[in-house]
Amino acid sequence: MPVATPEQYAEMLDRAKAGGFAYPAFNASSSQSVNAILQGLTEAGSDGIIQVTTGGADYFAGHTVKGRATGALAFAKFVHEVAKSYPITVALHTDHCPKPALEDFVLPLIAESEKVVADGGNPIFQSHMWDGSAVPLDENIEIAQQLLPRLKAINAILEVEIGVVGGEEDGVKHEGSNEALYTTVADVSKAVEGLGLGEQGRWIAALTFGNVHGVYKPGNVKLRPELLGEIQDGIASKFATDAKPLDLVFHGGSGSTDEEIALAVRNGVIKMNIDTDTQYAFTRAVAGFMFTNYDGVLKVDGEVGSKKAYDPRAWGKVAESAMAARVVEATRQLGSAAQSRS
Repeated sequence: MPVATPEQYAEMLDRAKAGGFAYPAFNASSSQSVNAILQGLTEAGSDGIIQVTTGGADYFAGHTVKGRATGALAFAKFVHEVAKSYPITVALHTDHCPKPALEDFVLPLIAESEKVVADGGNPIFQSHMWDGSAVPLDENIEIAQQLLPRLKAINAILEVEIGVVGGEEDGVKHEGSNEALYTTVADVSKAVEGLGLGEQGRWIAALTFGNVHGVYKPGNVKLRPELLGEIQDGIASKFATDAKPLDLVFHGGSGSTDEEIALAVRNGVIKMNIDTDTQYAFTRAVAGFMFTNYDGVLKVDGEVGSKKAYDPRAWGKVAESAMAARVVEATRQLGSAAQSRS
């Protein structure tokens, strides 16, 4: 199946960890961005993850409506249908859901999946993220404990954020101290004590090691991907597990060097979120098209322009292909290129 079953998604993540690579997880906010992601993954021969945020889901529903659960379901149905034409496998994920958005985003989606699973189907989304970075750690873990059994029951995976990713994404903004940008072994130990290591349900951890959402200039952010290895070692020692017991997620990676990405993957990252870079690739191509074809997309000096130029499909195809090229680049950085299970 082009959209992974729960078993296939679990196998994908296990294979990435065993093989020392990670899957790119691309944020989508329109049918065009979904198509670009599928195009790029296919060109790279890579499986991947397509995800939607609260803001992206709002946009899918119609920007004047703000029906994020409806938008997320529309996104999922669209991917399920169009992905049938592509020879790769993708998983669906909901990204960053802070506490105020639980009631109108993740919880309704879980409820919809519970209905589908009760009728013998698969969950609509293979994983959901609970972003508790804005609440105290104890409350973060407490809410995760409430979500985890419901996701286990539908064979879906929970993503939790332990620590704080700087910057802003879809209204989730952090401007705390620099120390808050680096997760500690003690923080993760408390999460493991509350959530287990898989026996209560599978969860993956977005730990922070200096990550910042959005684009930044070199030198403005101090990433410490070696911290992930230190945390893995600390958890393995404390809970007497095999090496690298945690499945990790890399947030806020725009602008990271190949070396930083590679070290994070070696330390257990199996999923890396990518949004800013693909947004820019898409919009940069649109801007280039418009500047180059200004006299076709505009009716300048009383002329009529060119319908072939201002047809949204003309510049849309250029934008999708540019974004797809950035998708290919991400798969090569993460090592998932030519690794498709399909």
